[in-house]
Amino acid sequence: MKIVVACGGTGGHSFPGIAVAKELRSRGHEVVVWSSGRDIEQSVLKSWDGPVFSTKARQLRPKYLFSIFASYLRCVQELRRFRPAVVLAMGSYASLPPVMAARHYHIPVVLHEANTLPGKAVEFLSRYAKVVAISFEITARHLPRAQTVLTGLPIRTEIAQGERFQFIPAGSFTVFVTGGSQGAHAVNELASAALCMVDKELKSRGKEGRPLYVIHQTGVADEPEVIARYAAAGLPSRVHAFEREMANAFASADLVIARAGASTCFEVAACGKPTFFIPLPSSMRNHQHFNADAFVAHGAADEGQQAMLNARGLSRYILRMYEDGERLARMRERMLELSQPEADRKVADLVIANALVRP
Repeated sequence: MKIVVACGGTGGHSFPGIAVAKELRSRGHEVVVWSSGRDIEQSVLKSWDGPVFSTKARQLRPKYLFSIFASYLRCVQELRRFRPAVVLAMGSYASLPPVMAARHYHIPVVLHEANTLPGKAVEFLSRYAKVVAISFEITARHLPRAQTVLTGLPIRTEIAQGERFQFIPAGSFTVFVTGGSQGAHAVNELASAALCMVDKELKSRGKEGRPLYVIHQTGVADEPEVIARYAAAGLPSRVHAFEREMANAFASADLVIARAGASTCFEVAACGKPTFFIPLPSSMRNHQHFNADAFVAHGAADEGQQAMLNARGLSRYILRMYEDGERLARMRERMLELSQPEADRKVADLVIANALVRP
């Protein structure tokens, strides 16, 4: 069976799409991944060794109307050539041209929504989809006219298979900070300042406690400053603009400090890692807050609003977690309860079930 997986736009949409594409290919199907062609997608696409088609989709803004229409025409031409039995679209603006082109040829469409609150693209395109796969149960309330199926969010299968970094001193309390693959300046500033305060407090107590170790994914812009800050404090750390061993970073962490994009949420769940979420304030429809809230309500995570946080308050929170092993253990259990290890297979099942049966 020929299948198109349209998963461009951001890494948060591309990683899940690649996971489903791999699952579909493992079942013997002919799968082509469609991306928008943005630079941000290239590191994700390295994990896919199959064919890729660039739609050249652009964000849904008036100034890009001509480019969006041109992308639609590219998709129409490619669908006429490839003739897939079904199109899976993973959301974001990159889904619009592929889905509308599929509608032109009456090709069945399966949508996937990663976040609690559906984005504008999924909200609009759901009327043309046979089914919408959702990551959070609450999302169904926001798509009342669509058929929805709870699948969870597909993640990289290897993310939960990491091993603790051997260079981290035995017995260390390890905090992993990540604002996503592109970094997050506010998270970098808050977390690095707070962790230096925590390290100073722990050192003042002498050798009776566990030492602190930090793993920090900063993004390119903040890497030198964060490295310098930890070095000046004498705080042992591993700092990279882009952490290429994410599985090992998660495996090493006792506590994660992160944004609350859907992929991050389900990756920490798969790894069973207690997390302090700092949602991106400017996220569309404030969806990162609602993502985080779903995990906080289950007792798996805590959340801080960026505008209300300061380094001193975050340092006190980290110290409380450092001292409360029982709470960390409960949060680990609750995180694992929220994991969806079969999400890629569930989405793949939906795709196959809704495909066009050709004579």
